[in-house]
Amino acid sequence: SGSDSSPTVESVEDNPDGGCHIYRNGHYRSSIAVVEGILEVNIIQMTSIQMTESQAENSLVDFVVTCQGSLPTDVCTVVSDPTCQVSKSVVCDPIVVTDECLLTIRRAFEEPGTYCINITLGDDTSQALASALISVNGGEST
Repeated sequence: SGSDSSPTVESVEDNPDGGCHIYRNGHYRSSIAVVEGILEVNIIQMTSIQMTESQAENSLVDFVVTCQGSLPTDVCTVVSDPTCQVSKSVVCDPIVVTDECLLTIRRAFEEPGTYCINITLGDDTSQALASALISVNGGEST
């Protein structure tokens, strides 16, 4: 390093074509911006949507979700087996949240069973996740 406290960085890259090296010397500076991000996500309610028998091929469930921190721009829902190990489906959608982070996410389930649900809210700089187990019984959920 020179007389100032800035570090000198030297990098070496191999050139596989000719075996040559490129040397770069100098002072480098970087800035870091700290952003609040999405701090917390909570699933506060899960409601089964009642459908007629002719619509009963899929069970629909509404998830009411809240979050703290910055407002999300997208939501992803991962539906997995009850152990949360084997993913069955992933759905991602852009969202518009203007004032308060309170949104309803509707998802379809093809057959009765117990599922692990991971809901991820994200923006350009952060993501936050909430998980829940849900039991879907032919159009009813608990």
